[in-house]
Amino acid sequence: MDQANLDGKRAAHSRQPELPKPLFSIRRYGLSVLGVSLALGLALLLEQFHFRDVEVPLLLFAVAMASWYGGLGAAVVAWALSCVGFDYFFVEPIHSFAIAPRELPYFFVFALFAALVTWFSTVRRRVERELRQARDDLEKRGVELAASNKELEAFAYSVSHDLRAPLRHMAGFSELLQKNSAKVLDDKSKRYVGVILESARKMGALIDDLLAFSRIGRAETDKAAVSLAQIAEEALAEVRRDIGDRKIVWKVDKLPAAYGDRAMLRLALVNLISNAVKFTRTRTPAEIQVGQAPATDDQIVVFVRDNGVGFDMKYVGKLFGVFQRLHSTESFEGTGIGLATVQRIAHRHGGRAWGEGVVDQGATFYLSISKSRQS
Repeated sequence: MDQANLDGKRAAHSRQPELPKPLFSIRRYGLSVLGVSLALGLALLLEQFHFRDVEVPLLLFAVAMASWYGGLGAAVVAWALSCVGFDYFFVEPIHSFAIAPRELPYFFVFALFAALVTWFSTVRRRVERELRQARDDLEKRGVELAASNKELEAFAYSVSHDLRAPLRHMAGFSELLQKNSAKVLDDKSKRYVGVILESARKMGALIDDLLAFSRIGRAETDKAAVSLAQIAEEALAEVRRDIGDRKIVWKVDKLPAAYGDRAMLRLALVNLISNAVKFTRTRTPAEIQVGQAPATDDQIVVFVRDNGVGFDMKYVGKLFGVFQRLHSTESFEGTGIGLATVQRIAHRHGGRAWGEGVVDQGATFYLSISKSRQS
């Protein structure tokens, strides 16, 4: 399709009539009312069949949907309705808007978590809208792809950085609630507080990894002659501090000198070795090898090999994408950013990263670095 036709289609699309604002607002708030009503109805129905504790996830899902599709106003309405419905139908005394003193922590935990879901969904919706707007503006101005990537990385860095403070507040107040209200919290409320704290921990790790990933793309490389053998020793020492008394058979081959950013290459090896340690958790003993693959005329190639759970090669294309995981978080922890960071470091050094594996027979991950000092 030529550019003229494409611009014509875009112009025609932009001229399509939009819903009047009052009607659009009614639909947004109607979505909140309908979503919360359906969640309450389904929770009450399941309660008749002796399903327990289903009201919280159903109501949180309704709040999240209203926040995502309706915006801030609809999100606030959904949050208020869910709190009212939760109080009336599920907090003692039942079918009353009063709250028994011993039920106050239970209600407070729900309201806090629902507010967090509302805030996170609206922030993410706003971020996505602004990203779309940024993309459209870049297309109109004809900015090169490299420039747009830098702007998006800076935006992601800013958003991730700004998320840290409210997350610390949420975790801190939840810990205080857990500590100071332990005597009045029932088992259900304690479990909810535990869920909040664990979610905060995971979100904190995700934000830290996102910030590290963004820094790799934005930072200037400080390249110099480096010893990969020494970097590998430092990476191994860092990883070994966290493996406890696990039995791991290490094999470290002789590694060559290279030219690159020492800090970035160290981070890449730490991520690859940590990945091998994680996915050999079910092996006794685990076997991990760090070595050098046959070099090419312009590339140095190092690898990390393990005898862990491996992976199906038909999913190899997902390995180095951000947030891409081949195993559940229940089986193996992680944020899905480590290998994406390795790939970005490889690109900053004129190389690439790739992996090979067989299910239940281990995996090998490679990192190539350009020999040229101009890359």
